[in-house]
Amino acid sequence: MDIGVFLPIGNNGWLISKTSPQYQPSFALNRHVTERAEHFGLEFVLSMIKLRGFGGATGHWDHNLESFTLMAALAAVTTRIKLYATSPTLAIPPAIAARMASTIDDISGGRFGLNLITGWQKAEYDQMGIWPGQEHYARRYKFLAEYVQVLHDLWRTGHCDLQGDYFTMKDCVLSPRPQAKVPIICAGQSDEGMAFTAQHADMNFCLGRGVNTPTAFGPAVDRLRVAAAATGRQVGTYVLIMVIADETDAAAQAKWESYREGADLEALAWVAKQAGMDATSSAHAHTTQLTVPVGAVNFNMGTLVGSYASVAAMLDQMAAVDGTAGVLLTFDDFVAGIENFGTRIQPLMHSRR
Repeated sequence: MDIGVFLPIGNNGWLISKTSPQYQPSFALNRHVTERAEHFGLEFVLSMIKLRGFGGATGHWDHNLESFTLMAALAAVTTRIKLYATSPTLAIPPAIAARMASTIDDISGGRFGLNLITGWQKAEYDQMGIWPGQEHYARRYKFLAEYVQVLHDLWRTGHCDLQGDYFTMKDCVLSPRPQAKVPIICAGQSDEGMAFTAQHADMNFCLGRGVNTPTAFGPAVDRLRVAAAATGRQVGTYVLIMVIADETDAAAQAKWESYREGADLEALAWVAKQAGMDATSSAHAHTTQLTVPVGAVNFNMGTLVGSYASVAAMLDQMAAVDGTAGVLLTFDDFVAGIENFGTRIQPLMHSRR
């Protein structure tokens, strides 16, 4: 099972709380976390893209770096670890994304991958006048399929003439092309999103579920397996998990309870409002999980709370789930978190020996 880190590209990371560690994003912070991840033998890091935050008392995600630019900089200061940027497909044309990917592939020596998002938060794109309207929710995967076709045509052949419903290419060219395959991750959890991933992507990105229920994501893996069987392709699952660890279970639990008690209710209300605009969301969609009030302080992602030994054991349980290609870790405190993972948790994991 691969281990990756979901980099702190936005302020305060993935805890929407007034009592969690408060910090600003910076290249220095992300470089430190990435270099330590590489030092400890982790396989990859991934940065999201967020174009507008949630406000509230903490100004959550009101301060963000840009994903491609950050990963290009990190490519220049690392040697082994895989680097994934995120493309906001409504804002960056596919031919430009293909060229940026090829550039970072060159900088990194073939260590670059791409996470594609269709866009769920209207306010991010409305502020720039590029929100396509409510109909985008229903047609987003048709849009994304054409986006991926442009990427693949340019990366594989250096040429694209797609005449689609959303993109019209006229002798579009790309050179140099990537020296290595650029893997694609997609986070679709609806039936349509799963079908898209099974057809066009290499990895599915899903949220873990519950607190100290490490294998609760299993049904998502099973659904992907069914979708992939229909396409005859091999597609793995990366699971997003938050780690809150300490010397003892009780100490870690105390931190988790403190974060929950300090939940930034104003920012959380903004998240729920934005996520609720997608009327097409199914019970499996990320946006549905975001709107559930219980545990919303960290987006209802799966959360491992406990001693270093307890967290190691739960991660081993995740590794044992058939179809789990990797986990994508977030921490309450990224600087301490990556250090504790590398020195206190990973050495106890049987799946990492």
